[in-house]
Amino acid sequence: MNVKKSVLENKTDQELEQYLKEGNRFVPQANQYALEILKLRGRNFSDVELEKINTMITEKRKSEEIVVSKSQKKSANLMYLSAGLGVINILLLPNTLNTTADIITVIFTFAVLIGTAALIGKGVDWIKYVLLVLVLFGLLAYSYTIQLFYINPIVGLINIVQAVLQIYALVLLFRIPNPTVE
Repeated sequence: MNVKKSVLENKTDQELEQYLKEGNRFVPQANQYALEILKLRGRNFSDVELEKINTMITEKRKSEEIVVSKSQKKSANLMYLSAGLGVINILLLPNTLNTTADIITVIFTFAVLIGTAALIGKGVDWIKYVLLVLVLFGLLAYSYTIQLFYINPIVGLINIVQAVLQIYALVLLFRIPNPTVE
């Protein structure tokens, strides 16, 4: 979030003091600006106060940061690869796009795959539970995949590879250590 220092400069000292209280709702950048403005206005802070304020700002910055692990990056790439294989499947079986409903289903499926991959790549933690549900639903439809082997073995094989990629991506996501536990 971007904070305009000029907005804070228009506030009174008492209002700026609220930015430095423990448990305030303001972003770290606003806390830092409030501290700087109060110092420029001649407010003297003791070493203990400065340490407390700086610790608060540092802790807030840490909690704001989203660290994307290597496993999450790899998981996102696997999901993108799975979506790419889906495009190949559509090219190999163009008759799957006969009706408007089929086209909408394909577009929705790709949107979900790409959206899931993007959220995984951004480090969004809850998406792993969504992916778990999606994979479980996908596994229910695998009797259809076996039928695809008879229609087009390459498409059936690609579907199995997609499932393996998605399951592996899911395993990687659940193996990520929780940063709050460390």
